[in-house]
Amino acid sequence: MHSWDLSTGVDGPGSRFVLFLSGCPLRCLYCQNPDTWHLRDGRTATTDAVMTEIARYRGFLDASGGGVTLSGGEPLLQPAFTADLLHRCRRLGLHTALDTSGFLGARATDELLADTSLVLLDIKSFDVPTYRELTGGALAPTLSFATRLDRLGVPVRIRYVLVPGWTDDPIAVGGLADFAAGLGNVEGVDVLPFHTLGAAKYDALGIPFPLRDTPAPDPALLERVRGHFRDRGLRTV
Repeated sequence: MHSWDLSTGVDGPGSRFVLFLSGCPLRCLYCQNPDTWHLRDGRTATTDAVMTEIARYRGFLDASGGGVTLSGGEPLLQPAFTADLLHRCRRLGLHTALDTSGFLGARATDELLADTSLVLLDIKSFDVPTYRELTGGALAPTLSFATRLDRLGVPVRIRYVLVPGWTDDPIAVGGLADFAAGLGNVEGVDVLPFHTLGAAKYDALGIPFPLRDTPAPDPALLERVRGHFRDRGLRTV
């Protein structure tokens, strides 16, 4: 694991215990957590130790209607650890959320997904060449994972980072909106404005931040992109 934090309203319903796992197969140009890219960036932890930490906040999580979110990095890079944590949280009656790119969705067993109350699915772009350039990976595994989640009836919130000049193409956004609207398990779409708040982490690690000079999207662009999803009957924020 890399670290953990408490959050409200951004990593699933209610207040959340958010566990960040180390290691990720993608290298997104806008990544805000480059300090989680490698497994060596974290420390070894047992599920018992993590559950003991979660138990300290059980009353707080229950009172807020919250739960536990596994994020990263990419939790599905460590599917056995992730599955065990999700299962133990569900046995306690806690709401569970899995924050994933879906790139390693094939590693998630049906049993793991049965213990997942909500998947926060990060779809980086709907244009194949842009996805490859933006992440270093392929789009197809994520879309396959999305359709599998629909088949299994696992609730999903899609997360889409809006990066001017990269993920604002109307055709690509419209394609993603059509795809999401064709699934029966999508509870909403979070259009997240790109920012450069993670630049200091790149500086500390001595690696270049590729999008350092990219501006944040203006309100009009945000509204236009959200409009594509709303036009298909999807709830957005």
